Amino acid sequence: MKSRSSTLPRPRESVFSCGQDFRNDASAVCPPNVRECVSTMEDSCEEAYEAQQLLRNGTFDLPRMNKVLESQRVFLLIDEATVKRYRSDLADEIEPQVNELIDRAEQGLKLLRRKEGLVHSKVEAAKVVHSRAATAPTANKREERRAQLLSKQRRRLEEEVRVLESEIMALRKKSSRA
Repeated sequence: MKSRSSTLPRPRESVFSCGQDFRNDASAVCPPNVRECVSTMEDSCEEAYEAQQLLRNGTFDLPRMNKVLESQRVFLLIDEATVKRYRSDLADEIEPQVNELIDRAEQGLKLLRRKEGLVHSKVEAAKVVHSRAATAPTANKREERRAQLLSKQRRRLEEEVRVLESEIMALRKKSSRA
């Protein structure tokens, strides 16, 4: 019995089967079917390359696009009356705290004004003592140092009073707007 391969027609012999190398031979003649096959293969390769480039350019930022598409934002539009109602509710909630802060700031300001008055009187007393010490031949260094400290303390307290007054004015403006 014959094998199946023996019943099929034999393929034609290759041009390159004789062991010769025709790759760099300019005089070698290629059949037109081979040239056509090669040009078709080159066209197919170019098409595949262009398709690959197109696909790469279309998907290079796929992770970013996935992230963008995953996040979903929902915006709710509300009318102005609702906004005003929420604003008044918030003002009602915050107003007692603001008023308490204003009261505390005013009490602190009163306390600082009293301290300022005391410092003024101490400074005046120190000036009197200093004027007496300047006329006396033996000036008391301790009293001079004390007078300097009191004047520094007075300047610092005056600055604190100014800061507190500006804070009170800002709080009053905020509470009048609310």
